[in-house]
Amino acid sequence: MLLHLCNFVTSAQRTCLALTMVAMVNRTEPLDLTNTSAKTELDYVKNPVYNWSPVIQGIIFSSIFYGALIIQIPIGYLSSIYSIKKMVGSALFISSLLSLLIPSAAQAGKTLIILCRVAQGMAQGTVTAAQHGIWIKWAPPLERGRLTSICLSGNMLAPFIVLLVSGFICDLLGWPMVFYIFGGYGCVLCLFWFVLVYDDPKNHPCISISEKEYIISSLAQQASSGRQSLPIKAMLKSLPLWAISLNTFAFMWTNNLFISYTPTFINTKLHVDIKENGLLSGFPYLLAGICGILAGHMSDYFLSRNIFKLVTIRKLFTTLGIFSPVIFSLCLLYLSFNFYSTVTFLTLANATSSFCIAGTVINALDIAPRYYGFLKAITTVIGMIGALISSTVTGLFLSQDTEFSWHKIFFLLAGINVTSIIFYLVFAKAEIQEWATEKRNTRL
Repeated sequence: MLLHLCNFVTSAQRTCLALTMVAMVNRTEPLDLTNTSAKTELDYVKNPVYNWSPVIQGIIFSSIFYGALIIQIPIGYLSSIYSIKKMVGSALFISSLLSLLIPSAAQAGKTLIILCRVAQGMAQGTVTAAQHGIWIKWAPPLERGRLTSICLSGNMLAPFIVLLVSGFICDLLGWPMVFYIFGGYGCVLCLFWFVLVYDDPKNHPCISISEKEYIISSLAQQASSGRQSLPIKAMLKSLPLWAISLNTFAFMWTNNLFISYTPTFINTKLHVDIKENGLLSGFPYLLAGICGILAGHMSDYFLSRNIFKLVTIRKLFTTLGIFSPVIFSLCLLYLSFNFYSTVTFLTLANATSSFCIAGTVINALDIAPRYYGFLKAITTVIGMIGALISSTVTGLFLSQDTEFSWHKIFFLLAGINVTSIIFYLVFAKAEIQEWATEKRNTRL
């Protein structure tokens, strides 16, 4: 549950900019303080406004992924050596401090807020990469789906809460308070993390002996007997690993596109105020969190009852998570005739991607548990490349072609996702690969 909250707060700090950006950028008419009322001047102090073009906004959105991109692979490797508890807790604290500094950085200029977001991305990238090592020692095979889905659902539920309350916070207290609130929440959570979290079930004082024995025995066959060199060449030749990587790219492209630009899409198409925008933008992520948890429980149920093979389960939920957003995005373009149909298709396009939690997101733990931390870092880097490109490209489309920009954005999404899922259906595996088994050398 603490890891769920940890993912929640980092995702909240990352995504709150999506709605605050609507309040941060300049209005359609320039603000002339010499001819405005005292109320308007006070509103400007509470909600500072900046002259950032759509291109600059796209760079600011994507800058957090540059920082996360840099740190992923080193942290993925180091997480198998050093304390995950200390790595995640320290990185969460740094990310929270940087969140508190965002309003001051924005006031200083676009360069400083970009640098601040890059640094925050490095801290959050540490949290993202290091946490996966916990499941190597804590997640029995028959419970992986539900444990990881509960943990990762924090990433899905955070945008719901953030977008739900941020509109009211911006309206009542000003957009800087959004960053202060979620930054402060992260600092408080760090205290609980350092007190309650343990790296290994063997050292945890609050779980029963029988539970310890169950966890340790169920994971005994995949435990590492010591450090071994990484089989990089074999990894590069592994088609199942490439299948995971390509679909992680598609998943994070899709996820980041909707997280970053749903408020912009609603503002452009539905023309609602910022409070309604927050409510409409946030609801899809409540459904996404529910879908993610449901997918995890369903996958464990299918596996424990021998209804489907593990590889079939992974392919099923990956297909649902990658292909469904394509269908609903195209419906959004051609079948959204009124307010309710637009909201329905937008909600479904957002929410259904979370089915991937029981598919490609956890698939690396199936094929190579010994190297899961490193492989998760590699696939996450590839996914983050997709995320930062999606933000930047979307910003460019919106700045160049206002009439057909969303058509280009969603057709590009469709091409990426369809290509990725075809590759996954052909090459994905769910058994431990030969290069991921323990090598025992015998000397004469």
